[in-house]
Amino acid sequence: MTASTTSSYPKNQMARGIAVSKAGHVAISNLFGKIIIRSKSDINKKITSMKDPEEWCECLNYSPDGKFLAVGSHDNGVYIYSVDGDNYKLVKRFMKHSSYVTAIDWSADSGYVRSCCGAYSKLYWNIQTLSHDPDGLKNTRDTVWDTLTMKIGYEVDGIYPSGEDGTHINTVDRSTDGKYLLTGDDFGLLNIYRYPVFNLKHEAKSYGGHSEHVPTVQMTLDNSKVFSIGGGDNTIIQWRKK
Repeated sequence: MTASTTSSYPKNQMARGIAVSKAGHVAISNLFGKIIIRSKSDINKKITSMKDPEEWCECLNYSPDGKFLAVGSHDNGVYIYSVDGDNYKLVKRFMKHSSYVTAIDWSADSGYVRSCCGAYSKLYWNIQTLSHDPDGLKNTRDTVWDTLTMKIGYEVDGIYPSGEDGTHINTVDRSTDGKYLLTGDDFGLLNIYRYPVFNLKHEAKSYGGHSEHVPTVQMTLDNSKVFSIGGGDNTIIQWRKK
């Protein structure tokens, strides 16, 4: 989620990333790296807050088992918080990326995190040992990933048209049933592929509606609708699956 510079709210109240847990918590990051946890049933109820990242956080993701929250920051760090009821505790700060963190995925068993950064590197983190795994690509070869938000990897190689370097792709999301891959780009388009997208033979169904770049697209859990956010037009569009 991208904050609008035209918002009437002060900068410390503008959201830059959001995640919702199965337990009913909503994690929201602002422009200064502060993470506020609120109640999903009563969004005005503040549960707790954390201020460990030194810059704003683009991606937040709860582990499938609900025991952790992973946060990717523009200070190049990946922050892992343990979650015990309403209590959040920083258990690890990984500082291996050379650029700002753009995406975070959890494995389905909550044992691994993978992250991608602005330098197009993908790193792997073992949550059981709270350590960087330099052989993570090999060690997670048979791993089932709960989400796919990375814009680099063999399963998304076909999302880059010939002549493009990939910077025009702003966001990636895989449907929960594993059938579709969605991207939002700098051309104002929502693009939907059959997943996996190994090469350029996989043509997208592309839909226009936003006037400028699309920084966020996401399919609903039941895979019946898609929501996209326009970065310049400040609009949310709901797309219904036919």
